[in-house]
Amino acid sequence: MGVEYQTCYHLAHFFARSFFDYRVIYSDRIVQNGGCIIAMNHQSYLDPPLAAISATREIHFLARKTLLDLPIIGGILPHLNVVPVDQSRADMSALKSLIKLVLDGHSVLIFPEGTRSRDGEFLPSLPGIGLVIAKTLAPVVPMRVFGANIAFPRGGRPRLFSPITVVVGEPIYFTKEDTTGEKREVYQRLSDTVMERIQRIDQPTP
Repeated sequence: MGVEYQTCYHLAHFFARSFFDYRVIYSDRIVQNGGCIIAMNHQSYLDPPLAAISATREIHFLARKTLLDLPIIGGILPHLNVVPVDQSRADMSALKSLIKLVLDGHSVLIFPEGTRSRDGEFLPSLPGIGLVIAKTLAPVVPMRVFGANIAFPRGGRPRLFSPITVVVGEPIYFTKEDTTGEKREVYQRLSDTVMERIQRIDQPTP
């Protein structure tokens, strides 16, 4: 890990443990070597750092391009494996960057829903992650976060000491046969498959 990433990793881990009742389950299921796609449901601004501290390898993220214009944080984000995305239009360059990262052996985090849920319920999956899967055939690690929408709801303020649990599912392996058909339909089908696997992850009882 780079120095900046490692520093923020430990700070985020400390914050999650100290100010939220955070725990991660089955982190050993995350693929450790080679290109990898981590797919997570999206409930809160907390989700990217939660995904990062739930893994033992560096993760690359998508983030709104406008965040780079913010004071202080805008200067830090480029050192934290952030790939800027222009949400005002269909930004294929961001997805192409993720594809290259995966092909180069890195891990990337993608939210199949594309945006945060307001109530914690699942949103329909978008075809973006399916495109990355089709172009890389990298293993996909489904990851489900529980409680982040309560700890820091969309449009609300953080609620400290709320329980947050991240559960990692078994990796999904796709083959070339899974990518046959009309491109748009293939991408959506792959995305839907990943989203279904995320939904099937249960929260173990304490």
